[in-house]
Amino acid sequence: MTLAPDEDLMLQVRDGAGETLGVLFDRYQTPLFNFYSKLTGDPTLSEDLVQEVFLRILKYRQSYRPGTPFRAWIYKIARNARIDHFRKFPRERTFEPEMLPPVIPTDSAQEQQEVELLQRALQQLPEEKREILLLCRFQELKYEEIASLLGCELNTVRTRIHRALQELRKNFHQLAQGTMLKKAEAAGNIPPQGGHHEV
Repeated sequence: MTLAPDEDLMLQVRDGAGETLGVLFDRYQTPLFNFYSKLTGDPTLSEDLVQEVFLRILKYRQSYRPGTPFRAWIYKIARNARIDHFRKFPRERTFEPEMLPPVIPTDSAQEQQEVELLQRALQQLPEEKREILLLCRFQELKYEEIASLLGCELNTVRTRIHRALQELRKNFHQLAQGTMLKKAEAAGNIPPQGGHHEV
């Protein structure tokens, strides 16, 4: 049995087959949660926003047009839900590293550390750069879908992704160097900066 395309399922939802929304929920719940949690660093808020997306799909189902790529449409709703939330509830707290989604276990401690550093580097990016990288690298949206989602030209998307990747690399290397320095200090290979401990 072949899986029905998202677009066909959404047309059924639009025509009143509410139970079909459950299939779309199963397909998109985890990707949306990961998108939100990497963007906000808040798992509880991420769960709430995922629920809000599906409530909005039901509410605005008549606005879905045949031929519209469903994935781009749902991420547009997801972006708007997040923007609306932070309009109503401006951020009161800063991002804490322990708020990151759990890291998938890897084979080696080195790989584990690199994944953690990459997540920290990602969180240091300005939100618009973080969002565009999440859409293209983690959610695997095509550049054309992202351009439609953000309401900008294809070349603008390419430029923004390039700049975001450059900044991500810079953040990652700075964090990696800092980690290596701490390890060297802990091993007693180099004295702490200043040559002595402050009292």
